[in-house]
Amino acid sequence: MRPVSFTRDFVSHPAGSCLVAFGETKVIVTASLEDRVPPFRRDTGKGWVTAEYAMLPGSTGGGRKRRELNKRDGRSVEIQRLIGRSLRAAIDFEKMGENSLTIDCDVLQADGGTRTAAISGGWVAMYDALRVLAERQGHPGPEHYLTGQVAAVSVGICKGEVVVDLDYAHDSTAEVDMNVVMRDGDFVEVQGTGEQGVFDRKALDALLDAAGAGIAQIQQAQRVCLGI
Repeated sequence: MRPVSFTRDFVSHPAGSCLVAFGETKVIVTASLEDRVPPFRRDTGKGWVTAEYAMLPGSTGGGRKRRELNKRDGRSVEIQRLIGRSLRAAIDFEKMGENSLTIDCDVLQADGGTRTAAISGGWVAMYDALRVLAERQGHPGPEHYLTGQVAAVSVGICKGEVVVDLDYAHDSTAEVDMNVVMRDGDFVEVQGTGEQGVFDRKALDALLDAAGAGIAQIQQAQRVCLGI
């Protein structure tokens, strides 16, 4: 597993922000707090969390990536939906009231695992944004709104061996590739593909066990960063 780090308050203006690094993959995540909700949430008394994801033009090694202006890239849309679903699994929306959080994830440098880094960093940024909401509403802290701690990691089988937190070199040659999101030991989402063939239940169990161990390390780094 690659070195993992979280740097809080990387951007001063949003309610929460974090620079997350999984090895050479670096993602900046901001959490913007608004005292309004989307139309489908109005008059429900419940909050909302959504996410957006983009890659900066110079973030990849394959040449400049064009900015997504009028039309979103299908991959980016898929990833930001995953990020949103994952982080919503950690929130009690009734306690938020009609407030919303937008988690913006911008990839500074991509070397595999950008979506899992964004989810893990998103939880850190969201935690700090909920601290601001708690102060406004007179609650003790972010834990008032949280249902758990969320983190994610990629796992795969490369040359017959289980690898945790795949970089681009591993990801591009993996026989099996999987993204796993967990909340306190339970699964939020599992995305797995046999890139070069099928895989059996034994391999699946090995991958999920490895993902659980990797996510435990990531969650420890999250807690150290936040001082909790």
